[in-house]
Amino acid sequence: MITKISKRHVIGLSFIICHLSLSVALTSCEDMFDPADENKRQEDAMYEESKYAHGLLIYAYDCLPYITTSQTDIATDDAVTNLTSSSYLNMATGSWASDNDPMSQWDGCKGGIQYVNLFLSKVEKVKWAPSAVSKQKMFIDRLKGESFGLRALFYYYLLMAHGGYADDGVLYGVPLLTTPEDGSSDFNVPRATFADCVKQCFADCDSAMALLPTDYEDVTSEEAIPAKYRALGANASGFNLVFGTKSRNLMSGKIAEAIKAQVALLAASPAFREQSGVTSAEAATLCANVLKRIGGMAGFDPTGSTWYKNKTKLEPSAAEMPEILWREDRHKNAVQERENFPPSLYGSGRVNPSQNLVDAFPMLNGRPISDPNSGYDPANPYANRDPRLADDVIYNGMTFKKVAIITGTYPNENNETFDNINSISTSTRTGYYLKKLLRDDVSPLSSSLIEQQHIYPRIRYTEIFLAYAEAANDAWGPKADPTGIGFTAYDVIKAIRERAGLGKDMYGSALPEGDSYLEECAADQTRMTNLIRNERRIELCFENKRFWDMRRWMLPLNETVRGMKVDRNDETGALTYSIINVEDRNFDSSYQWYGPIPKSEVLKWSNLKQNKGW
Repeated sequence: MITKISKRHVIGLSFIICHLSLSVALTSCEDMFDPADENKRQEDAMYEESKYAHGLLIYAYDCLPYITTSQTDIATDDAVTNLTSSSYLNMATGSWASDNDPMSQWDGCKGGIQYVNLFLSKVEKVKWAPSAVSKQKMFIDRLKGESFGLRALFYYYLLMAHGGYADDGVLYGVPLLTTPEDGSSDFNVPRATFADCVKQCFADCDSAMALLPTDYEDVTSEEAIPAKYRALGANASGFNLVFGTKSRNLMSGKIAEAIKAQVALLAASPAFREQSGVTSAEAATLCANVLKRIGGMAGFDPTGSTWYKNKTKLEPSAAEMPEILWREDRHKNAVQERENFPPSLYGSGRVNPSQNLVDAFPMLNGRPISDPNSGYDPANPYANRDPRLADDVIYNGMTFKKVAIITGTYPNENNETFDNINSISTSTRTGYYLKKLLRDDVSPLSSSLIEQQHIYPRIRYTEIFLAYAEAANDAWGPKADPTGIGFTAYDVIKAIRERAGLGKDMYGSALPEGDSYLEECAADQTRMTNLIRNERRIELCFENKRFWDMRRWMLPLNETVRGMKVDRNDETGALTYSIINVEDRNFDSSYQWYGPIPKSEVLKWSNLKQNKGW
């Protein structure tokens, strides 16, 4: 008898062969686990007709855990939502449980691992190019390399979501599965240690890097083909068919290398470092390996923080952006805008940035608003601020799409109050609307719909630069480079803040003392840690990173989310600004830095230990 877990995670070959094709319009990973009613093909068909076998790998790609809209920040101190039914809102306000976990990666990533393992068990038997030995070998190498890289990625997300300490004091990861499960498998598999899961991720990334090119590029001569394929008779056209530009955006060597660096940073973070087996020095070195491929600091994109504003480079015909290491495919839609435009622009205003996040943006001179020398004026709170604030957040009185957005308690110039704080169900709760990632040339109104091209970055180089800065500062301090990497944590943060335009006066001129706050932090490792974390918070806001960062850093989870109420004196026109409490957070930091193993799984399998507290 097949149990429930085997039904969800054991893929019958009859189902795979019957339904997989390269031309299939893929649905979500959750829809792929019910077996077909009848068997229409035999397993041999998979080996003879490669498109059916390749479908396994395509389904693994469809299980990628990346979210392509701004969602999870509403469960952090960076934002709230006006959607009262949101599972993230309910989680943040007290309903997070082992049987109610919106952040769970268990089913999706374990399903992806099963697809990968099934594919790896078949890949060398499939006739990918039976008439050409070199093409057959190249296809096998590429497809195996993709599989190893994907498996590492799935385990990385499982570790973020489910790694943690059990009651026995051991830091566990998840069960390690490197072969496909079937109806005869033993499903009562214990969790491997976190350290062993990290080792598996590293090994899979190394295998991927050994088999895949750093990038998928066309060659113009046989001399450019690796010797091992040239010896088999490979020519330029055959090599380009397998490893050329048409394969871009698939798992590549540089992507696998970046995933390895991300795993290392997670393992070296405060929540996991004690038993992960990975040091900050190792994490810094692995991050540096990724960055060296673009020349280190020479490859730092001066427009990287506003990549989403470069409309010409969002078009399908555009070259790849230097800021983006790996991205979601380009899509023409209006999804983010429909969800997040203010109601006066026919949006639902779903993601409301918090005052907590707004306060994290420093002044133009680089100093935090809490610094007595910052020049911050509570009566004019958005003057002379970090330019990234105006890029990412719509605040009261800002003009967006040629419309003045009034988020206060008074009407706009058309005597409308749609955008006012708590005015209607789609109005902001915090006094702020999301701006980052939105295109101002989109119209979400169905009667005059205008959709535009969007991409969503899976991995940005700025993220890797920040990961390096975090690990390097923790290992060696702000300005040390004992291994000769060629740049320091200080160099990275200096470049990020210069790109943002900090260290200037109210007129935009460079201050004689430069970014003096950065220099003060660079003299103290702890202050530099806090600065690096704040820069990461700003640079990656609304890209679904904050939830995981807060937990791996073991930051307080119960900070009340605040907003800004703006009132106007109708006689004088003077505005008054009042910070308000918007949403209390009900997280328990005694154990919720680590997510749960799904309750249903723990109840079924006696060897599956739960994280403590759940």
